[in-house]
Amino acid sequence: MNSLDWAVLIGYFSVMVAIGVWSHKRVDDVSDFFTAGGKMPWWLSGISHHMSGYSAVMFTGYAGIAYTYGVTSFVTWSFPIALGIAIGSKLFAPRINRLRSRLHVASPLEYLKNRYNLPTQQALAWSGMLLKIVDVGAKWAAIATLLSVFTGVSLNQGILITGAITAVYCTIGGLWADALTELGQFVIQLLAGVAMFVAVVLKLNDKGIGFLGAWDEPALHGHGKPLVGPYGTVFLLAFLFIKLFEYNGGMLNQAQRYMATGSARQAERSARLSAVLWLVWPLVLFFPMWMSPLLVHAQKPDGSDAYALMTEQLLPHGVLGLVIVGFFSHTMAMCSSDANAIAAVFTRDVAPVLSRRAREWEQRSGLIAARVTTVVFLGLSMAVATQVNSPAFKDIITVVIKWVAGLMGPIAIPMMLGLLRPFRRSGPTAALTSWALGLLAFWLVNYPISWQIDGGVPLQYQVSIPLAVSLVLYVVVGRLKPEDTPERLAIIDRLNSDDDAAAAAVPSPANGVEDALGTAGRG
Repeated sequence: MNSLDWAVLIGYFSVMVAIGVWSHKRVDDVSDFFTAGGKMPWWLSGISHHMSGYSAVMFTGYAGIAYTYGVTSFVTWSFPIALGIAIGSKLFAPRINRLRSRLHVASPLEYLKNRYNLPTQQALAWSGMLLKIVDVGAKWAAIATLLSVFTGVSLNQGILITGAITAVYCTIGGLWADALTELGQFVIQLLAGVAMFVAVVLKLNDKGIGFLGAWDEPALHGHGKPLVGPYGTVFLLAFLFIKLFEYNGGMLNQAQRYMATGSARQAERSARLSAVLWLVWPLVLFFPMWMSPLLVHAQKPDGSDAYALMTEQLLPHGVLGLVIVGFFSHTMAMCSSDANAIAAVFTRDVAPVLSRRAREWEQRSGLIAARVTTVVFLGLSMAVATQVNSPAFKDIITVVIKWVAGLMGPIAIPMMLGLLRPFRRSGPTAALTSWALGLLAFWLVNYPISWQIDGGVPLQYQVSIPLAVSLVLYVVVGRLKPEDTPERLAIIDRLNSDDDAAAAAVPSPANGVEDALGTAGRG
């Protein structure tokens, strides 16, 4: 990087902070901070939903998969996400919006204390928060890895720089700041992605290979196969189910985008926009990665530095800075949205259980607590980021695929399926059994069982088995021990009715942490 690239990067950081400061004026209470008061336009929600699903892991971990295996990086990653969101636009988006509009909650998990009971809500809240700390830590490590390639700063310095700037704008501006910065980041990555695509096409022409002829080159032999290596049919099907739950609210931050729109119909439209973007835009981003074996020789065994090396070689200064800004835009969008979601879960679901004083927070006190929680979460995730390349985690892509995808199912299934009428019989017993034994399955598959098998358990089974265990148990236990009480059925009816007048006529269940604490032991 030279002074021009640094100017672009510093200018980007300055604009992000300025948007956060401007957004501060739109945040008057906790509802504004966590769900934008239900006033976010559907198109902004859709772009924000799309952007908050990316991070620099795409340009490191998934760039390594593209470098090594080719188009399977799209077939087994962004395509399942697009399909999952498209299905969720009908199945989950409207119901999650009704959590805010009809149950008047500000956290995606807030409804669980009445849908199940308090212990179930707390189990899902604590495990979700801990998983998110690890997940976001991997994202910081990814962007810091790229920053070190271009600037020479150390991993820890890169984590500190990006984390501190993100903390400023998302802490003071809440979800409005997240969404507005993500809109700006979308424009930036659009320019950066097209610039990189054009640069690679021109370079292929210079080499006499051409746009279409590249696939006939020996270096890309087998790279056109959709399923290859550890990314086979079982992995694809498991990933589709995982992303169906994760990107429709199972990992919390995307749920907030649905909650932030004005109506269930707008939430559905925002999900459809996000699905289209996930289907089309990654093709532009992945093409240079698929061509990277023809243009660079990766230094790392997993090929995770291939995209960064190619960027350095092909782009002029200024445009190089723009592409680096694109890397930052992805990661900061995802991490800031995660921070806001976890702050919502802690201040609305966890803190009131731990402290009577938290149950009595007024609007100003709740808003201060939300901002403090956001900073603490970012600090913890940055601390984890410094350990991502330790033996416990192995590398970035291991954290993202094995840990996050493998653990997400047991946490998300009770939350997401609990919204739907067909699963009304599944109560707290089914939810806690599904959650606990799903986590146990993850541990068994990845450690004791894996230690007994030469080469370990294949990745596709590491990811799919915990999800399958949780899903089967949630359904079976619900059938064997139905817990569809009138209060729980009332919640489900309010979330599933398209008729606002009819939903309003359904009796509301008792709300409030005190009520939940008093009834936690009841089935």
